[in-house]
Amino acid sequence: MSVHSNIIIFLGFLLASQFQNSFSSVISTGNFNDDFFVTWSPSHVNTSADGRTRSLKLDQESGSGFASNQMFLFGRIDMQIKLVPGHSAGTVVAFYLSSDQPNRDEIDFEFLGNVSGQPYILQTNVYADGFDDREERIYLWFDPTKEFHNYSVLWNLHQIVFMVDWIPIRVYRNHADKGVAFPRWQPMGIKVSLWNGDTWATRGGKDKIDWSKGPFIASFGDYKIDACPWNGNARFCRAENPTNWWHREAYSTLTSTQRRWYKWVRLHHMIYDYCKDNKRFQNNLPRECSLPKY
Repeated sequence: MSVHSNIIIFLGFLLASQFQNSFSSVISTGNFNDDFFVTWSPSHVNTSADGRTRSLKLDQESGSGFASNQMFLFGRIDMQIKLVPGHSAGTVVAFYLSSDQPNRDEIDFEFLGNVSGQPYILQTNVYADGFDDREERIYLWFDPTKEFHNYSVLWNLHQIVFMVDWIPIRVYRNHADKGVAFPRWQPMGIKVSLWNGDTWATRGGKDKIDWSKGPFIASFGDYKIDACPWNGNARFCRAENPTNWWHREAYSTLTSTQRRWYKWVRLHHMIYDYCKDNKRFQNNLPRECSLPKY
């Protein structure tokens, strides 16, 4: 890893302190066997003896996945991920929150595999009330296959913040008062999967999976669920109290330091922003594109 990347990661950990809190509401055990269940192809899911790490496999037989036992409404979710190494074109690793409803809400990290030597693409997306078309894509500034990196979502009444090693890469603000859909009523579960997306994932589907390079393995570990468990009462999770620390004023927008890092990512690493795709939207960009990000 380059010195430049190490410095960025170090500064990212300094940013982490700005997302910490003095109250404890962490509800995860740190054991994948206790907090998650396998949703897809158990033979392709491997969990360490202590339950602290888990890997997913994709081969010609099947992909694989797992999901949280509980649903949540607001909070912060962190997941350490090490992506598929080598020639991973056509593969997709997904880490996301989803409500699984017809008018579903969803908050997505999707890691799009690459041809050996090319950078990984991280695509993020937001579904709100069943509508998506909100994709953004960046190149990561490090090799995400060499070691674990932290990918996080902060979701509160004010905003959704996507973070990589605590560096904010995307903000989706709550502009519901201006007619913009925002995930705020439906609980969502945590889902993780590794699957074949070679119809679209790499260069628009031009680079297919080379099965001779498989099986393809992605690894996960050291996750943290600091969120409001769904008990059927949205008011409980929407309340501003010490347990629901994420709703506090301090987390209602990015700090000045976080804004500088956010701008750095957008300037140097962004490769697609739906809010700049006039052709796609026929010069009628979604309403939030003209509203403040923070």
